[in-house]
Amino acid sequence: MSSAAPVLTGQPSSGPACTEPDPLPPANRPGRLGRWPWRLLAALAIAWLTGVAVQWLASGRFWLWLLPDLLPPIAFLAVPLLVLLICLAPALRRRPTPDRRSRRMTAVAALAALLLGAPWSGVRPSAWWGTPPVLGPNDLHIFAWNTEYWDQDNDPAAFYRYLTAQHADVYLLQEYLNWDRRAGVNGERQVNDLDRLHRAFPGYQIAARGELITLSRYPIVASPRVGPDRALAVGADYPTVFTAAKVLRTDIDLGGRVVSCYNTHIPVQVDLSLSTRFFSFIHQRAAARHAQLDGLAADITANPNPVVLAGDFNTSPAMGDLGRLPGGLRDAARADPSIYPASWIAGRFPALWRLDWTFTGGGLTADRYRLVGSGGLSDHRAQDVSLRLGAV
Repeated sequence: MSSAAPVLTGQPSSGPACTEPDPLPPANRPGRLGRWPWRLLAALAIAWLTGVAVQWLASGRFWLWLLPDLLPPIAFLAVPLLVLLICLAPALRRRPTPDRRSRRMTAVAALAALLLGAPWSGVRPSAWWGTPPVLGPNDLHIFAWNTEYWDQDNDPAAFYRYLTAQHADVYLLQEYLNWDRRAGVNGERQVNDLDRLHRAFPGYQIAARGELITLSRYPIVASPRVGPDRALAVGADYPTVFTAAKVLRTDIDLGGRVVSCYNTHIPVQVDLSLSTRFFSFIHQRAAARHAQLDGLAADITANPNPVVLAGDFNTSPAMGDLGRLPGGLRDAARADPSIYPASWIAGRFPALWRLDWTFTGGGLTADRYRLVGSGGLSDHRAQDVSLRLGAV
């Protein structure tokens, strides 16, 4: 009789049949790989919050901040909302997250950035619940538009058909010039289209200065110079006038009351050709922009007339430069039903920036404000505004 091998009890077998299953697969096990994405997102949310806080301090004050100012204003709303959605996604799907502390930190930073950045976003939630104005007979119909080098790249007949179809009382037009793109930032070329304008707009009076031109159905009684343009000598050459004259004021006689119309084109801040003068160009343009805005503000403050100020400011709602304007001016977009008015880039791409503005003061009120398409004639949408003049 052979003896059997002893059977040991009380000790687990080392064979594979007795191996206990891992309660969590490696991919779902809390560890470094699960925590790092949340920590990275938390760092990005804090960096974004810091940038929004600096925006309040630097925009309109520090020249180099003109580069971050190029960001589409809607980003101040879209970025923190996206981060919050990412933070809420695990809870909505009822899945545990490896690093709850980082997720909470991310959500707090995103919420703070949302609250702090909302005023810069250009979004107008009041358009949802605001009472639309009661439209009636208006005193003044303004059409303001950056023409993008007049009719240089377009059919002149189509260009003039577009203008005359607006039937405005006053046209405030910018870039009344042609541009030699090979010449870089000094490519301005003077045009003289006055004869054709008089034929297309019989009975209108016309004032032109540099790249700005104003057409008025009402008599123009004065056109004083504004800002840096006041320092120019009589007979200055066109390049000098083009550089200094970025505001054209025309005082019109509106049924016995004088209204001052300010047509403006604030210089663009960046040379997109990326030349060796890239940063010095920004520095110079920051000074030029502030000189134009300060001169404009001083003139409006000293002006007793009702005023309308319109044009291409090359300034988005996310930029502090508009803070240089007098506090009594009102944004005409209060009468716009759009929740996100944007004027640039018009045409083939969605417009993400509002660079074109209309302001009123001294008893003028906007009853209607629309940004209208330019039919492929310009990269800017045009501003169509109906104004009412209050009682004296």
